[in-house]
Amino acid sequence: MTKPHLWASITFALLASSSSYGQYAADALRYSEMNQTGSARFQSLGGNHASLGGDPSAIHGNPAGLGFYTRSELSISPAVTGIGTKTDYLGTRNSDNKANFNLAQASLVIASQPGFQRKWKRSSLGISFSRQQSFQDIYYYSGRNNRSAYLDNVVENVNAAKTPVTQLETDFEGSTSNGGPVAFSIPAAYYQMYLINPTTAAGAPYNALDKSSVVDQSGTYSATGANTQWTLAYAGNLNDKFYIGANVGFNRIRYKYDRTFRDSYIDSPELISIEQGEALTVSGSGINLSVGVIYKVNPMFQLGGVIISPTFTAIKETFSQNVSAQFVDNLVTGPDGKLITPPYTSLPLAPNDFEYSLTSPVRGNVGATVFLQDKGFITGSVEFVGYSGMRTKTSYLSSSDNTNFKNDTRAEIQDSYKNAVNFRLGSEFRAKAFRGRVGAAYLSDPYLNNDGIDRSKLSFSAGVGVRTSKFFADLTGTLTTYKSAFTPYTLNNVQDYSSVEVSNKPVNVMLTVGIFF
Repeated sequence: MTKPHLWASITFALLASSSSYGQYAADALRYSEMNQTGSARFQSLGGNHASLGGDPSAIHGNPAGLGFYTRSELSISPAVTGIGTKTDYLGTRNSDNKANFNLAQASLVIASQPGFQRKWKRSSLGISFSRQQSFQDIYYYSGRNNRSAYLDNVVENVNAAKTPVTQLETDFEGSTSNGGPVAFSIPAAYYQMYLINPTTAAGAPYNALDKSSVVDQSGTYSATGANTQWTLAYAGNLNDKFYIGANVGFNRIRYKYDRTFRDSYIDSPELISIEQGEALTVSGSGINLSVGVIYKVNPMFQLGGVIISPTFTAIKETFSQNVSAQFVDNLVTGPDGKLITPPYTSLPLAPNDFEYSLTSPVRGNVGATVFLQDKGFITGSVEFVGYSGMRTKTSYLSSSDNTNFKNDTRAEIQDSYKNAVNFRLGSEFRAKAFRGRVGAAYLSDPYLNNDGIDRSKLSFSAGVGVRTSKFFADLTGTLTTYKSAFTPYTLNNVQDYSSVEVSNKPVNVMLTVGIFF
């Protein structure tokens, strides 16, 4: 295939349907959801950052909290995250799990000497590395489907588009000298493998090779990666009453997933199975700013708040697919009705590289902390996340397609997501050097139409710690529960396809150790 044909096919595959825009709306949400960040201490308090200070989490949380530091500090937070999932698809339940070791946080705080004769008492500079999001995930699903197969989706799409045979032939390169065999669209791969067949000279309507057999369906999903951030923050303390700080964060996104879907045919005269796989590799870098304040009303009560700008991220991705099939007796019915050896039993699709920029939601946190003398404290916060304000744009396509990508993805975001309000609550008990903590967080469902699945998240955390004049150590565990869904394919009749309901229960165990100097 010539290069102009290649780019035309890629552009068509990327932008031909609204579901493609929906993909990037979903990506915008994926890279914008934040669950629980910070040191072991702050995570055990439900992830509260708004009105507490004196912790390295303040560097990327509410930077005003750095104004509480009276001495410098160095800390590190290794963590282990266990991913546990259960799926329900077509009445069949499965489970899967894996574990991931990671560095959740590392920080350095440099505190200035106190200015006793000045209203500006002291200031602190902080730099930290933090894991803002984890993309680690895994699940497996299976079930028997007596109403449809993925092949039906391909037939419906190619018939709806009235794709001519000439286009399917153009979207295929068979010559090894030109990099083939490779397809440039799913219908082209299915056509070359005789899985869909034309009924007219022009092509449409097309028929499926097998459109009546029952299938056992199964699929896998495995994801890795994280959104990490280097943050530089500065804060000051006015009369030990008013604390103000700001930070700048530099984000790095690394994300990769592999997905498979398989139809195993029951008693089919033609097919044993059809399987498609896909993989996505994403990298990106971005920047954001935060400004926060904390006001100590009296020694027993303080208020705080922080506003976090959108993260402006430049993203590069590579998407690849493949299709394979097993035929009964390694034969397939040819165009003349006779059995022939299929020319291809497996075909890759040309990888699709794409670049775009993402504007994440603006965030705001307000909170309050009540101190119980020297026995501990209770803290809570309310967070606003403007998911409906997420935006994407690209300069990778033609001028008109760039505009369509921006406008249509924006419309998809506003049709799919709503602004969210999240709640966090935590408490700490103190007994000399010992600390005991519990916390909880409720992250509301950002979907406008949840299709009967409540995607809100609940987190429960608990931890212990010790703090002396020279060092501190904190250990915490957090259990998060939420549901999600995945639809392998869609059809015109909603009764003919199903979605996978995924129950997620990740457990994160973190240790933070630090020294004062």
